Amino acid sequence: MAETTRNVVDPGIISRVARIDLRARMIVEGYVSGLHRSPYKGFSVEFAEHREYVAGDDLRYLDWKVFGKSDRYYIKQYEEETNLVCHVVLDVSESMDFTTAEHTKHQYALTVAAALAYLVVKQHDAVGLVLFDEDVRSTLQPGGHQGQLRRVFTSLEETAPGGDTAVGKVLARVAERVRRRGLVVLISDLLGDVDDVLAGLRRIRSRGHDVIVFHVLDPAERTFPFERMTLFEGLEHHADLLADPKSLRAAYLHALEEFTARLRAGCLAERIDLVEMDTGTPLDVALSSYLAKRAAQTRAGGRS
Repeated sequence: MAETTRNVVDPGIISRVARIDLRARMIVEGYVSGLHRSPYKGFSVEFAEHREYVAGDDLRYLDWKVFGKSDRYYIKQYEEETNLVCHVVLDVSESMDFTTAEHTKHQYALTVAAALAYLVVKQHDAVGLVLFDEDVRSTLQPGGHQGQLRRVFTSLEETAPGGDTAVGKVLARVAERVRRRGLVVLISDLLGDVDDVLAGLRRIRSRGHDVIVFHVLDPAERTFPFERMTLFEGLEHHADLLADPKSLRAAYLHALEEFTARLRAGCLAERIDLVEMDTGTPLDVALSSYLAKRAAQTRAGGRS
């Protein structure tokens, strides 16, 4: 777990991508150029409502009058000027534990999630977190303050990969739960039925959300470089398989290309950004390249 923690909050990677602001390209609720008033709740100007205190909240915003009447701790929430609410939806299933590179897909994906959360909070927007395998494991409601960032990092550091994957089902649940339009970022190896994945993504888009998909694979999953008789360890309740990889390579690569082509076409049709990530590529290079491209498109008013 210590190794995972070190990768999640790698200050070098975060500092190299921190100069690039993450902006939703499409019109989302409350979005205008420059500062503006928004219905999102944060810690800013005008009082909006109370919510119960949770560990990590800023004690300056405790309402002692309410405590005196109810003997319970409540936080004052205020209207916040913000451009977007970002929901990071992270796959922590067992298949994410695979690696032939320096980092597992799980460690790589955790760092992607941590860097995006840092960028969102840095630009005074709100970030939430959903961890899932075959179902939603845990949820952090969006927040835009440093305490929220600490909670996100803690959730990432404490999670371990395990369980089957059900991306489509989980996305359908996320679509039902996330009612306010914003940015939904899915980070996953997307192993499963491509029709189910695309159906889930369409459910998210139908709710008016802007969507980014980070498709994280190990280099060996993209190239299938195995030469000798190999024992392939089954994950997510699949049996181990002893096989000659040379006899499987052509069929495997054809299936991968077909899956990827359908995924690309489906995302393009729904105006969803699909970012193909290889765990053998330094994360700061991969993430900075994409965010720079997205920022340029945002300034130009373009859409994919």
